[in-house]
Amino acid sequence: MRLGLVLGYWGAAPAQGFVELAQEAERLGFDSVWTAESWGSDVFTPLTWIAAHTSRIRLGTGIAQMAARTPTATAMHAMTLDHLSGGRLLLGLGLSGPQVVEGWYGRPFPRSPLTAVREYVDVIRQTLRREKPVTLDGRYHPLPYAGPDGTGLGKALKPILHPLRPDIPILLGAEGPKNIAQTARIADGWLPLYFSPERADLYAEPLAAARDGFMVAPIVHARICEDVAEGLAPIRAMLGFYIGGMGAQARNFHADLMARMGYEAEARLIQELFLAGRREEAIAAVPAAFADEISLVGPRARIADRLAAWRGTPVTDLLITSRDPATLRTLAELVL
Repeated sequence: MRLGLVLGYWGAAPAQGFVELAQEAERLGFDSVWTAESWGSDVFTPLTWIAAHTSRIRLGTGIAQMAARTPTATAMHAMTLDHLSGGRLLLGLGLSGPQVVEGWYGRPFPRSPLTAVREYVDVIRQTLRREKPVTLDGRYHPLPYAGPDGTGLGKALKPILHPLRPDIPILLGAEGPKNIAQTARIADGWLPLYFSPERADLYAEPLAAARDGFMVAPIVHARICEDVAEGLAPIRAMLGFYIGGMGAQARNFHADLMARMGYEAEARLIQELFLAGRREEAIAAVPAAFADEISLVGPRARIADRLAAWRGTPVTDLLITSRDPATLRTLAELVL
């Protein structure tokens, strides 16, 4: 397995030391470093800054939100950063959820998410290949635009810039079985949000169509510590926020995923408590067992033992969320 470093998105201010942490990951032999976006910092700018201060490590968007940019705009970002970095970009994409898409980006959440993702990837692939002007008779991303409110003057174009690589890897954040199956067919990799090595059989059928070289790169929360319960506390707090509040009660992809992983009653309780304003109780309701099985937490020997389960799965890359150099160093020693 390869290792990646997940830096996520910034909070109220730019994250301190993120470049130095990326440099340390590169020195340790990590294969990739990943940034994110929600409704604050964007995904590409910090990654470009990291690219300027590193030389080898691959640069992943984990994830770039589709609603934030048209597919051609995303392709422009990708081509530009790939040139600047000498061909190191990994383009991770995702739909996000209705609350963000409609509340922040002011766009309707697609009624057919599979179609919307497929069209988005199609346009990016066409743009990167640069074989002919980009066209798509699409429901969500038609090119040229020919809607009733248009001028009718749209012209099919191909990029002025010649891409450094016409096959920049595209990875998709997908959670439902149908989404994962489509990802295996149309993308170069899958970015699972919560992946349990103890439940790898859940993913066998959706991943059946994946070709050789397909990346399976889950986000894994890691922390070297003596007290496992203490190490899991911030992970349970994060899960309480995402499962309880990152989405509406009737449509929360995080809660739905937890339910599919065997924790349906717990997921619904977390939602109920969080949306009632009882956040501390919602966090307390997150099962430690669930937080533990999607993480690598504890003393070195415990993590070394738990890595055996990960090696028996389709996972190709562990994307580690840690800002602790000692944890990164230990993972590099155990995995690489």
